[in-house]
Amino acid sequence: MIDMKPMAYVKNSRETTEDDYWGEIISSIELTDGYTEQSLWGIEDFSHVEVIFYFDKVKDGKIEIDARHPRNNKEYPKVGIFAQRGKNRPNKIGLTTVELIKREGKKIYVKGLDAINGTPVLDLKPVMKEFTPHGEIKQPVWVSDLMKNYWG
Repeated sequence: MIDMKPMAYVKNSRETTEDDYWGEIISSIELTDGYTEQSLWGIEDFSHVEVIFYFDKVKDGKIEIDARHPRNNKEYPKVGIFAQRGKNRPNKIGLTTVELIKREGKKIYVKGLDAINGTPVLDLKPVMKEFTPHGEIKQPVWVSDLMKNYWG
């Protein structure tokens, strides 16, 4: 059994899940009581952070394990759940790379996090160049259409 507990929670203005316009959202991520500000020391030296979070509002009955049309749009091809980034994933885990604005004590402020207010955060990782893709990124054409308004 895997036992994970949130180490922080998201605070922002988004109360409901929406498909687009996440790019200008400013969120704070504040560590829970089990952590001190020392857990974040040095993070401000990075420009970006990967936020790993839990889609806690997704109902178990909505979980997808097979292929489906992204955003239920029949104009997009039917692709497997692991070939898209929808929230109705088997383990309800989200991952987004965000811009780090600043740190204040046990709290960081980030831009572009596509998680709603109150979302539990499972982990934070600084983005290091050596862990980013080294070659050209390849993706299907439908992805660019789907994402055209995602960041705003």
